[in-house]
Parts: sequence; structure tokens; C-alpha cells
Amino acid sequence: MATQFARIEDTLEKHLSPEELAEVRRILYGEETPTIQFTEEAINLAKQRDFELRGYRFQCPAEQTRMPRIVRVGIIQNAIVRPTTDPVEEQRRAIHHRVAEILEVAAKAGVNVICFQEAWTMPFAFCTREKAPWTELAESAEHGPTTTFLKTLAAKHNMIIISPILERDDSDVMWNTAVVINQTGQVIGKTRKNHIPRVGDFNESTYYMESTLGHPVFDTKFGKIGINICYGRHHPQNWMMFGLNGAELVFNPSATVGGLSEPLWSIEARCAAIANSFYTFAINRVGTETFPNEFTSADGKPAHKDFGHFYGSSYATAPNGSRTPGLSRVKDGLLVTELDLNLCRQVKDHWGIRMTQRLEMYGEKFTKAAKPDYKPEIINGN
Repeated sequence: MATQFARIEDTLEKHLSPEELAEVRRILYGEETPTIQFTEEAINLAKQRDFELRGYRFQCPAEQTRMPRIVRVGIIQNAIVRPTTDPVEEQRRAIHHRVAEILEVAAKAGVNVICFQEAWTMPFAFCTREKAPWTELAESAEHGPTTTFLKTLAAKHNMIIISPILERDDSDVMWNTAVVINQTGQVIGKTRKNHIPRVGDFNESTYYMESTLGHPVFDTKFGKIGINICYGRHHPQNWMMFGLNGAELVFNPSATVGGLSEPLWSIEARCAAIANSFYTFAINRVGTETFPNEFTSADGKPAHKDFGHFYGSSYATAPNGSRTPGLSRVKDGLLVTELDLNLCRQVKDHWGIRMTQRLEMYGEKFTKAAKPDYKPEIINGN
């Protein structure tokens, strides 16, 4: 595998003057996002624990009739810790410990809401299509070891935690689930992955079912939260439903590799923020995970033991389309974003997107398109 470079932004800084860099950032990323100054304690802890710590502030005009609603949001990307050949409980415990280290720094950075990557407690073994031993990592969303572990940390740090796991329900059905734990350590609900990929190694349909929970939005002390899990980011209607249900912060915990999706990565969550007037947070794991047995992708290529490089690059976007630089492509990281929830309504007022959506028209069209006898509206000009 070719050597991975760390960050696109580092490459730009190396080759552009400060003036050119500022203009390129304006074109690529929109309105400037000033950096957050962290305490020396937070900075030093991140260095000692060998992960990247970055922070940016989205700007929002002050209003006359509403006070600012300032929130700090954190997202974590991380590599697995132990070899995939180790006992599954040891693998999970090691990842728990690693993320707890990062979470402590997030607390010192003033984070109110934090979200982890998709299936954060385990290697991304779905690519192997093997059931054993990976299904042993499935656990109860309400009472499993991960939720029990995080409830204590959420209360300790006064922080809302969004924890995407492989869930096993009481009927032994598995789901790709995100558990929402509030700042007092109470589970306030869960949501599940709506769209299951069937793309080469991303054929996950033998592990878990499509969600039956719809698009719940969790009304919390720090904003209205939606979670669009991984492959759902390719479906604009999935993002739209969280917006229609009132979401202000929508997280996209993911696991995706460079050869498959990287050119799409920086676009999709940003487009969703613009189209739906909410903040989005794109979270990808990092590193290359090697498995004991070879597997193929049914694409005629040789069998392999790794899935490819998870390229990290987690970032956040504001409803006005401005976005932060991404985290590293090769290193664990914590991205902290300070924002004002009032910007969501300001952007809705400015662009009028909610007023101009024409939902009644599309509702009628979707109803027709969902039927097997649907005929596309094509005018033949030949």
C-alpha cells in the first residue's frame, strides 16, 4: 500500500503563500472558521496520548430577540487498538480505554455533545462477511457493556454521548445502532441505520436489518440531534427527514476507505447542511485493519486480508455551507467545534429553503415512484 499523507490542508500550506492559502480556503471551505484556543492541560494530554486535537468556531451574527445558544460539539476518529486475532473482549476493552482517554480531553476542551465513529467498539469486520467471532461483539443498546461504561462517563463529564454500536436485541436480531446518552448518564433513546450498503466489501445485509425506527430527533439540553449512520449519507432524502423533524445537529458516524469513497467524502455532509439548514458532522475511522482470513469482494480481484485504508478526515459543516478543515487521514483525532444553534434559523430565513421545498409536489411524486408500475416522465425528443 502506498504511504498515506496526513492532511490535504498540510499540503496546501506547504505550497501556497499565506495570502493564496486564505483565498483557497475561502473558495474551498466558505466563511472563515477561527481556531479555538485550548488550555495547556488539554493540549499536553492530547500530545501525551498521541492523538490530534483541533478546534474551530463557526461564526454567527448576534440577534436582537434571541440570546446565543452556544454549544461545543466533539467528534472522535480512532484506529483499533489490538490485533484482530486477539480475544474479542480484549479488543473491545482496549478500544474503550483508548476512547476514554480522548473523551477526558474533550471534557477539558468544554465539549457538550460528542459522537464516535460507526461500530466504534470493534474492528470493521462486516467486510469479511464472517460471523464468528465478530457477532460476539453485538450487545444490548440499553444494558450492554459499552452503554454501561459510557453512562458513567457521560455523567462524569456532563456530556451527551452518541455511541454507534452493533446491537443485539432481545430477539437476537442485530442492528447497526446509535445509542444516545444524555449528560446525566441516562439512555434517552436510539436510532438505527436506515440504508444497508450492498457494494463489494460493504455488503452488510447479512449482519443486520434496515431500521424500522425512522428518523428520530432527540431534543436535548444542547440542541436537537439526528444521527444519519454511514451509508445513509448517500441518500439525500435520509438527511432531509432529519431536517423535517427539526434537527439542528446531524451526525454521520461512518467507516469508509479511500479507494471507494474519498472523493465523495468532503461533499456529501456539506451538501446536506446546505440543503437542510442544520449543522453536520462527518466522522470516519482511521487506519488499516488486517484480518486473519482472506476474503474477496466478488469483483475478480485477488483475495485480501485488509479492507483498505480508513482515511479519517472527519469534519464539520455549518448550515451556511462553511466547513472546518478535516482531521488527519492517518492519526487518531478529536475535532471540537463551537457553534451557535441560532444559525440554523438564520440560514432558513436567508435562503427560504423550507418555504420553497414544495413538499406536497414531491410527496405526490414519491408515492408514484414507489409503485412497481411507475413510468418516468420522459419527453422523447428523437
